Amino acid sequence: MSGIAGIIRFDGVPVEAGLVEGMTGAMAYRGPDGINHWCKGPVALGQCMLRTTPESLEECQPLCNDDESLVLVLDGRLDNWEELRAELLGCGAVLRDRSDAELVLNAYQTWGEDCLAHLDGDFALVIWDARQHKAFCARDRMGLKPFHYHWRDGILVFASELHPILTLPWVTQVPNQGMLAEFLAAKWFSRDETLWTGVMRLVAAHCMVIGAGGLQLKPYWAPDLNATLPYTTDAQYIAHYRELLFDIVRRQSRSHKPVAIDVSGGLDSSALFCIAERLRHDGLLPAPGTDGYTLAFTGDSAADEIAYARAVGEHTGTTIHEIPPTIQPLEWYAEQAQTYKEFPGFPNADMLMGILKEAAKKSCVQITGEGGDHWLQGSREHYADLIAQGHWYAAAKHFRADASAFGSKNAIAWFARNGVFALLPMTLQSRLRWLVHTVKGRRPPTADNWLSPPMLQEFNKRKALAMAQPNWGKHKPGQVDLLQALHRALGAQLLERAERRNARAGIEIRHPFFSHRFVQFAFSTPPHLRLQGNISKVIHRQGMKDVLPRVILERNDKAEFSGVFRLKLDAMEGAFTMEIPSKRPTWVTEVGMIDLFASYRNKPQSGWLVWILWSIYVCDTIFKPS
Repeated sequence: MSGIAGIIRFDGVPVEAGLVEGMTGAMAYRGPDGINHWCKGPVALGQCMLRTTPESLEECQPLCNDDESLVLVLDGRLDNWEELRAELLGCGAVLRDRSDAELVLNAYQTWGEDCLAHLDGDFALVIWDARQHKAFCARDRMGLKPFHYHWRDGILVFASELHPILTLPWVTQVPNQGMLAEFLAAKWFSRDETLWTGVMRLVAAHCMVIGAGGLQLKPYWAPDLNATLPYTTDAQYIAHYRELLFDIVRRQSRSHKPVAIDVSGGLDSSALFCIAERLRHDGLLPAPGTDGYTLAFTGDSAADEIAYARAVGEHTGTTIHEIPPTIQPLEWYAEQAQTYKEFPGFPNADMLMGILKEAAKKSCVQITGEGGDHWLQGSREHYADLIAQGHWYAAAKHFRADASAFGSKNAIAWFARNGVFALLPMTLQSRLRWLVHTVKGRRPPTADNWLSPPMLQEFNKRKALAMAQPNWGKHKPGQVDLLQALHRALGAQLLERAERRNARAGIEIRHPFFSHRFVQFAFSTPPHLRLQGNISKVIHRQGMKDVLPRVILERNDKAEFSGVFRLKLDAMEGAFTMEIPSKRPTWVTEVGMIDLFASYRNKPQSGWLVWILWSIYVCDTIFKPS
């Protein structure tokens, strides 16, 4: 269920049906199974359909209640459809079909705006409530379904993508200088803005109500930072973890076609494939089958993981389809940027397009291992947690274990850095890090090296606002890495780009590790279960002992994909040091760009430097005159 769009005029002026039809037409690839509209007076809604579940075969949107006082457009899927159906029937609801959209509409009829507490899944939705003359909009807890909107002079416009909104005559295309500064510095702070002034994103776990009182935004979910589980041993946590992950994979595999699953050969995606295969073998997978896909690199040993993927295939008795990485030319990125008026993505992610093309031939759902690093990688701040709580005996026990396994020198460094240092105020931590890097001569290039004075001023203003103590509530030191992952602006953008790439290929993307249930479990778990010494994802490795092959369980390295950036950047010195500075003097300085490219030449594998250069190049293409 792949795209929504609409125009709602609160001034009562009728909306021309052709306007919303133009919006859905601009993203017609989101509706391979049909595009439909509902227009009545000042309200025009559209939905692009991709049918992915057996229940969606009965679905038609926009969906109205019997008297058309409520109209829903939904891009989404519910993972608690079984429980929600039973709950609604118990409340006396009359369900006309088995679709998720019918469940959502009835949930709103039953609980009003509180319905979001009853919905578990990935969704972006709008409900026009004619009874109260208001629009109720919401986005799922992790922001896995996109939602863009524009609100001005009593007119609400929304769409799954940005460019349909820009097609409307009253939406001006004015560059957002603050957001542009973030892109040019390759350091992102804003989660609700886009590169265009006035076109916004609805932030994950937020809802929006527009009515007589204007526009009101409010969060409806956040992880409970004080939640604990009634366990006293690591084995109990591990058993819970295993049960939870199996259940999430089962729910997210619901499809009327075989499920395509990424199998990179890493701990995360490999586990999801092996779990799905075990569920299939046991008759518990709500899909006709599974297919595993991996990238087959040649000539790039740093990126090659094919041996690990093959080990997964041998372990499960299946064939993992090996697909060459897709290497798009620069002209492709320029065309994408100009067409969609949005950042087209990074070359390392677009390598997957060949997999999507192949998978879409027989599947409508792709499952990925994204999110495993976010919630399982861990940090050594469990020392700080134990010290803050006065659990000195437990801290000493962990210290002795680390010293025994990794040496006293490492254990002392970890205790000092992640125990004592982590308890210092954040501002003091930042200053001390800056001082250490300066003394050791390790300070990397900073945005003031290449940004023009006006752009640097804009960037520093945003940075100062973002660096103020975040409003995370009272939390433990061991939860800082999780909170950073949850609120990271770049992470939100990357998820949106992945969803957009899949939608254009005609296959829905799902991320079990981004289930809000999984995220809450991470916040409720002792940090030492994620990282012990130099071993990360401890709870995952322990829980998957009989699921994954040993070579995967013991893997500690990761593939490195900077090579695909270098294929582009190495030949672009002139563009970065002469062409872009001469065209964009209000963005960057020539001297700064020369220094930046020289830094890249000296360290071509630096992920940070290649992202900066790529971001500058793409911004230039987005704002080229048509």
